[in-house]
Parts: sequence; structure tokens; C-alpha cells
Amino acid sequence: MKTNGITKLYYSISEVADMFGVEPHVLRYWESEFRHLAPKKNRAGRRIYRQSDIRTLKKIHFLLKERKYTIEGARQVLAEGGDGETAVVDRKELEEIRTFLSEMLATL
Repeated sequence: MKTNGITKLYYSISEVADMFGVEPHVLRYWESEFRHLAPKKNRAGRRIYRQSDIRTLKKIHFLLKERKYTIEGARQVLAEGGDGETAVVDRKELEEIRTFLSEMLATL
């Protein structure tokens, strides 16, 4: 994200697509599905992504690609102000409780 020690203010859709390893049409699709993602357009009508847009994309990419959320599930997590990590922690805690209870039942 840095070039020669200078941070860019705006990135093109192709630069951002390369950052996330997706095609530009995927970013346009996510833009239509997530109201949180709304890159500005320049006078020529081309999308320009700011750092805040890239942070939002990181959350969306993380939820969809790494946590395997559906579009609707990722949309709900973002609407709640989360990033998916809390849901993972809660699930781990539930799995630990389940294991504990299973062990308790086995000893009875």
C-alpha cells in the first residue's frame, strides 16, 4: 500500500482488486451488496478507493473468504458493527462448553 514511502490517497479499482486477489467485477458486486462500501467516483466516473474503503473491503473479504460467511451473514455482522472475530470467539466458547458437558455426561 506504500509506494516509495508515500501513502497514496486514492487507489483505482484494478489496484484494489490486485490487493485482495479478486477481479474488479467482484468489487463492483460487493459494492451493490454492502451499503457500507461506497467508493467515490472521480469526474470521469471511475471508482476511487480511499483507505476507509479498503478497511471496509478487508472486513468484507475476511468474512466472505476466510470465515466463509454468506453475503447476508456478512451484511448482518457489518450492520452490527462487528468484524466477525467476536462471532468466532463466541463459537469457540460454545464448543468448549459442549466438550465440557460431554465429558461430564460421560463420567455419570
